[in-house]
Amino acid sequence: MSLKVALVQLDASDDVDANIARAVALADEAASAGARLVALPEYLQYRGPDDGFRASARPIPGPHTDAFAAVARRRDAWILVGSTAETSGDPARPHNTSTLIAPDGSIAATYRKIHLFDVAVENGPVDTESDRVSAGRAPVVAAVDGIPFGLSICYDLRFPELYRALALAGAKVLTVPANFMERTGRDHWEVLLRARAIENGAWVLAPSQIGGPARFPAFGRSMVIDPWGTVVAQAPDTVGIVHAELDLERVDAIRRQIPSLQNRRPDAYEG
Repeated sequence: MSLKVALVQLDASDDVDANIARAVALADEAASAGARLVALPEYLQYRGPDDGFRASARPIPGPHTDAFAAVARRRDAWILVGSTAETSGDPARPHNTSTLIAPDGSIAATYRKIHLFDVAVENGPVDTESDRVSAGRAPVVAAVDGIPFGLSICYDLRFPELYRALALAGAKVLTVPANFMERTGRDHWEVLLRARAIENGAWVLAPSQIGGPARFPAFGRSMVIDPWGTVVAQAPDTVGIVHAELDLERVDAIRRQIPSLQNRRPDAYEG
């Protein structure tokens, strides 16, 4: 079994309408070229000051997902809307939500980012995402053409326990839409993505932003990684689309050869 996928790399600004229009156009282009699943990056509707982010929040389904649903129906494709601001019970702190849209345009799954980017890196980004985002509470695995996908967002990448939980729940593909910072991305992005693929014997799809606000430039380098940890496709340093084909039998073959999921010893870890 195989699955044709495409990753869209964006350079979103503080213009919500322009961002959505650009992302929708690229998603449509990727699907028209044959991708069965198109994955977009985190914060695709807005990058800029926190007040603007809060103001950009909308319900799901709603204005930020409807146009992608139309692409899904028109192209008979799955669309992973990497993340957008979703209204919550707290107007000051919307959710940071990844939305999986089925080929019929329905919402197949939503995942609200669990781990929020509260960091202070010397000579690098200083951010408190929890000031503007309400954290999610539950991992999500959803089926794409019968293939279990584990959903995550950006900073989640630094928490291997989340991906192990997704793999144990059956995920064969892990999605990591991101707005990964340039300062940390040049040393950590590929290393962490490959580690998550290797330790779980899973495909990893990581569509990312590039460029952006001067204070927080994003690293880009959207990539597809196979269950052995090999980078099989990577975007250049520009807005665009990268295509790949996932061999899902490779997941079973690698997990059979290196059965780390079966060889776990949770009884020994608890002490």
